[in-house]
Amino acid sequence: MFLSIGLSYMVYAVLLNSVGTVIAQSIASFAISKETGSVLEAFKDLSIATVSFVTASYLPKLGYRRAMILGHVLVAGACVAMAMHPVFGMTEVTFAIIGSTFALIKVAVYSSIGLLTPDRQRHASMMNILEGLFMAGMLSGYWLFGAFIDDADPGNLVWVNVYWVLAAISLAVAVLLAFSRMDESAAHGDEAGRPAAFMDMLRLLVKRMIYTFIALIFLYELIEQGVGTWLPTFNREILQLPAAMSVQAASIYAGSLAIGRLSAGLLLRRIHWFTLITICLVGMAALVILTLPLAAHVPHNPDVNWFNAPLVTYAFPLIGLLMAPIYPVVNSVMLSALPKDRHAAMTGLIVVFSALGGTLGSFITGTVFRLFSGQTAFYLTLVPMVLILGCLVVFRRETRLVPAQA
Repeated sequence: MFLSIGLSYMVYAVLLNSVGTVIAQSIASFAISKETGSVLEAFKDLSIATVSFVTASYLPKLGYRRAMILGHVLVAGACVAMAMHPVFGMTEVTFAIIGSTFALIKVAVYSSIGLLTPDRQRHASMMNILEGLFMAGMLSGYWLFGAFIDDADPGNLVWVNVYWVLAAISLAVAVLLAFSRMDESAAHGDEAGRPAAFMDMLRLLVKRMIYTFIALIFLYELIEQGVGTWLPTFNREILQLPAAMSVQAASIYAGSLAIGRLSAGLLLRRIHWFTLITICLVGMAALVILTLPLAAHVPHNPDVNWFNAPLVTYAFPLIGLLMAPIYPVVNSVMLSALPKDRHAAMTGLIVVFSALGGTLGSFITGTVFRLFSGQTAFYLTLVPMVLILGCLVVFRRETRLVPAQA
């Protein structure tokens, strides 16, 4: 079951984080503006938020495994439709379906962690491993899409053939899930799957610990999605890299996130989570301040390659290494403080506000990118970094008052 969950999460990592690549390719293939392209983030994230908010508290009744199978079957159909009808309107529909089904997947995956782990330490470890696998999927996605992009003619629609591959992989994971088994009885509280379960999710919002936590994940997603979505465009327009290389170079960011999350599981055995995240935030701010000036006035080099690319191509994406532990750690701390039959409702809130933060982050970054510059857009990430640090202080104090449940 863990293998099935891990592969499921990796597939959606490719699909979700392809939005930056698809925006860049849509600008070239469909002659759209940056503002028009940025709506793909909204189609994805608002679908995630809406479906998660409405269905999260009812998933225990449907079953987490069944929900994941349904998600993969639906998204495979969306990928086939995109490959057969490559127009910008279809990209909007595809990302709406990807977002809607990911809401099912993420609630099911996060809630399953509580069923598969006996204590808080193992919960945090498994959370970081799964999020690390998500980032590994994100990394492979940049190379997968990059392999289908024609450098000689970036607008060539040959890149949509990648969706045939993604459809096949999604169906394969659905089959694997169909043959997996998991005891979900602990998730069935007295009110699970009833209308009262939805109200239970809303009641969580009145607790100070919860809204501090929500502010944390919202601000984190402002940074992660803002950088992740616009990094391929930053590489192409500011660093003057070729089209395929612009996408593939963004995989350094995903790789850094993957390494950071997989490593965090080991570091957390020796370092308190608050200390680790504080160090990471300070390091992130320092990296932004030190590396972005290197992106100023990069000359166009028609012979640019991996060996002579600007230093910032490799240096700035390393922010992912420091950013990586924040999201899974605060999620694990929050979920571990709740009974297992409340994990689906809490995960629903996580997904909703993560999606809203990602949408706003992408929109702000894209708008500043157009009006000012790519460097200015990425400098703005310093603001949510400072706000996250303030929220962490409050969150740490609140969670100290709650005994571990997971």
